[in-house]
Amino acid sequence: ECLYRPERAQGWRSSHVHTSRMSALSNHTRVTRLYRHSLKTMLSWAVQRDIFYTERDRIRAQFEANAGLNQPGQIAKAIAAGEAKLAEYSHPDPYTVPTAYGGSKYARNPPVPGEMEVVNDFGRESYVVPGKY
Repeated sequence: ECLYRPERAQGWRSSHVHTSRMSALSNHTRVTRLYRHSLKTMLSWAVQRDIFYTERDRIRAQFEANAGLNQPGQIAKAIAAGEAKLAEYSHPDPYTVPTAYGGSKYARNPPVPGEMEVVNDFGRESYVVPGKY
């Protein structure tokens, strides 16, 4: 028999604390990801930093305007509207850091594997140079 049973833990089923924490975490994660992806999408559209900074402030103000929402339905609608707006503004050719996967410099000059031996005196080995047999 199992000694630890979650249903016997104090307060486990007595309230909706567990479910409300999970939904709050889920919404928090969705909002955080939405904000991060919004900034990355804006960086694809506005490469110049001064334009990006003003747009970043505008995006932040939109998120701050919805920070006081308490009703789960309102929160879900706001997140869904934000995700739809993000999909609408998606860039056809998003910016990729050149050295990241998919970038123009990704794996261009990969480092030499450790098991390979680099010969610095190539062509001057003792068995190649005449008279050094």
